[in-house]
Amino acid sequence: MTDRDFEIARKLKRRYIELVSLVDMRIFGSRARGDNETDSDLDVFIEVERLDRNIRRLIQDTAWEIGLDYSMVIAPIVFSSNEIERLPSHSSPILEAVREEGISI
Repeated sequence: MTDRDFEIARKLKRRYIELVSLVDMRIFGSRARGDNETDSDLDVFIEVERLDRNIRRLIQDTAWEIGLDYSMVIAPIVFSSNEIERLPSHSSPILEAVREEGISI
């Protein structure tokens, strides 16, 4: 990840901490691996204590706003802690990618 990617991720995390019950946040995908193109999106894994439609929309809207500030598409993938606990190990390719390559912010 570049310094700019970290800057964006840290700003996003600060905003999420103010808005939702954030449990975990990690960057994964091409930017985490370092094989991204200049126009690649920033894939963000978000775990929150509780998730409903309003919280999901708030997370998406915040990613969109910060992405506009930096001319970058931010793609949050959101799970509640309960959803993660209920999922069988290795049942989600996204969660596997987050576990393998995710960079904690």
